[in-house]
Formats: sequence, C-alpha cells, structure tokens
Amino acid sequence: MYKILTLNNISVVGLERLPRDAYEIASEIQHPDAVLLRSFKLHDWEIPETLQAVGRAGAGVNNIPVEKMSARGIPVFNAPGANANAVKELVLAGMLLAARNICQAWDYARTLQGSDEEIGKQVEAGKKNYAGFELPNRTLGVVGLGAIGVKVANAAIDLGMRVIGYDPQITVKSAWKLSSKVEQATSVDDIMNHSDFITFHVPLIDATRNMINTERLQHMRPGVTILNFARAGIVDDSAVLQALDAGKINAYVCDFPTNQIKQHPRVITLPHLGASTQEAEDNCALMVADQVRDYLEQGSILNSVNFPDVQMPRDGNHPRIAIANSNVPNMVGQISTAIAKANINILDMLNKSRGELAYTLVDVETAVPNSVLEEIRQIQGVLKVRVL
Repeated sequence: MYKILTLNNISVVGLERLPRDAYEIASEIQHPDAVLLRSFKLHDWEIPETLQAVGRAGAGVNNIPVEKMSARGIPVFNAPGANANAVKELVLAGMLLAARNICQAWDYARTLQGSDEEIGKQVEAGKKNYAGFELPNRTLGVVGLGAIGVKVANAAIDLGMRVIGYDPQITVKSAWKLSSKVEQATSVDDIMNHSDFITFHVPLIDATRNMINTERLQHMRPGVTILNFARAGIVDDSAVLQALDAGKINAYVCDFPTNQIKQHPRVITLPHLGASTQEAEDNCALMVADQVRDYLEQGSILNSVNFPDVQMPRDGNHPRIAIANSNVPNMVGQISTAIAKANINILDMLNKSRGELAYTLVDVETAVPNSVLEEIRQIQGVLKVRVL
C-alpha cells in the first residue's frame, strides 16, 4: 500500500487516478511514499526517510527545495502545460483590460451618482477619459516560448497582432506548435525595442530575476504595456512604477499584488488567478497523479524538474531495480558488477543523466536479495535504491 500525503487540496479528478486498493491518501499521514501539493511551502519541511517522490500540481516549483530533494534521490514532478490555456486566456484578458482602460472606466462608472438622466450625462462627458486602442496590428513580445508562451503567441496571431518571441532554449516540441507567423527576437532588449505589449512566461531563477529593470526600461519603446503572469520578481516593481509615473509605460498588468503597486491608477493587479480555473486544477492533478503513480509502480520518470525522463518497457513478471545516482563515471559498471556477483541475470537496463544527476533502471530475471541492494547503496554516488 502506497501512502500519499496531500499538503493542499488536490482535485478529486486527479486523486481518483490512484486506486484505493493500492493507495492510502490523506492530508495527515505518517511515513508517506509521495507528497502531492500545490502552493504549500516545503522549504522548512522535514523530509521523511520514506519519501520517494514529490508531485506539484502546477508548473512552478519555487515552493519546493529541489536541491534537497535531488540530494536524497527524490524526483520532483510538475505539470507543465496543464494550466497553459487558463494562463493564456488571462494574458489575453490583461491585454484587453489595459488597451481599453476597462478597470479604470469600471471604477468611474461605479462612482457615478444622481438620477439615471444625470448619470447618462456624466457618462457622455467622462468616456473620453477612457478611450483606448485596438489590438490588431499592435506588436506583442513574448519572452519564454514554453507551453504557455506558445499558446499566447498563437492566440495573439489569431487576433491580428504581430508577434515576436524570444526563447534561447525553446524545445523542438514547442517549436512545432508555434505559428510560423511568430517572428524571432534576438534578445530581451530586442523585444523591448519593438513591442507594444510584453508578456513573460519564464521561471523565476537568477537569470530572470528583475529581467525588467530600470536600465531596460530606459531603452524600451514608449507606451508599452507590461504583463507578468509568470512569477513575482521577474519584474522590478519599483522600476516599473517610476516608468509609469514618467509616462514611459502605458500600463502594468500582473498577478502579484503588493502594497507598493496595488493602488497605482495604471496598474492592474489580480490575486494570482493564472491557473485558477477548475479545468486547470483538474488537468494539473491528473497529470501529476499519473506521473507519481507511474514512478512508484514502474520506476518511470516523466516531467521531473530534477531528473531525466526515463521510460523502459516492462513485462511485469520480473523484478525491476530503480536507482537514483550522481552522474559520475563507471556507475553502470559498478551496479552491473554488484548484480552479477549474485549470479542474477540482467534482462534489460537503461541509464540516463541530467546535469549532475542520473537514473538507472535494471530489469532482472530473479528476485534481488537485500544484500545486493545494500551493496548498490554503498556505491559512492548512489542516492536511492528500490525494487519494484
């Protein structure tokens, strides 16, 4: 029986993918095999010795101590692309809100007083203050062309916009999905110089922190609208406020309110609604539940942020050894030797690496004694060993 600890409310649709005859699922459980979570902060959480996997029902993993998990040989799974449509729709809404001054106009309309006739006169007198512009033929710059960025770019093309995109690490999978009409930018600065709207779809890492800052804002096209539905910290709020007050920026739309920005008349802040749809929550839960189950039962890895994707066919009638290890020379040789010394025949083997980490699957013909597992554990660089 596998024990699954849920540290946030996980969609029932996803949890139903874990059969109750093989899985015990609870928000309070001792000695869990896996953890499923959304926004719960794990950085100060004591990692149980029994933990095999962490599943994040979402894309970002800033709330998870990935390095600590890696050092223990624990893959961290996420759900890339599961919430992409929800975020795409919110980005499009943000562009429309900013272009048509909808939030400011709504506030104005709600404060009107007097008879309906008097309100009608105020409407006609005041509407000129909220005149906006249309999206077709405007240029959208997309920084980050993963699952979300590609959907945003393609949708903007459909709206008649010119789209330029920048992602030096775009995957072949994303490139195939991207409209051929999306133009390639050479840098973030290139995006800044040619865009009317700029939207960010990148993780928050050292390279992306304060990507929009005072220096870049000095060289951008005047009147740009900046949208950040990725992560707080990618945009320097202080720099954006200065540019807004100086009239260099049309608007700033983001999903991360702070005391500093939430009252500015040209800032639209939303309470982190990017993935807040039932469909997105269901999709994320389904994806991460399937991935964690496949790892626990078959040893397969898909969509881990710290370990390589590893999938090897299995007939189900023979034991499988799953080994998480450091990516160092002669690891496969040492593992094979430990198995061969016990006169166990290897049926199939697969080893893949990702940066400093590697993962090895070995299908063997007969049962594996604990003594063999212990010998493998003693190999320098081996992080975790289990038999399926």
